[in-house]
Amino acid sequence: MSYVEISGKQIEVDEDGFITDPELWNDDIVRAFAHLEGVDELTENHWKVINYLRDYWKKFGSAPITRKLCKETGFTLQQIYEMFPSGPAKGACKLAGLPKPTGCV
Repeated sequence: MSYVEISGKQIEVDEDGFITDPELWNDDIVRAFAHLEGVDELTENHWKVINYLRDYWKKFGSAPITRKLCKETGFTLQQIYEMFPSGPAKGACKLAGLPKPTGCV
């Protein structure tokens, strides 16, 4: 494991840069990870996806499948990729502070 420093705190991340403890997630982590993922500005639409993923994970303990993410948020897969260039799993889930998804999100 390795660490990234965010707002003066050492945050443990896995080999793919996902935080290892989703309970540490906060706005500072979102902004830092957004910058690392090439997302310069977090819009209301970004937050809609991020908050949906957080809520789903809290309820079910996993990330939703991509089809469900698109259906529930109203965004097409293309729109998700426009917001999160590295995709729903690597980008959106990372920003949402979820563990690295194992399925096809």
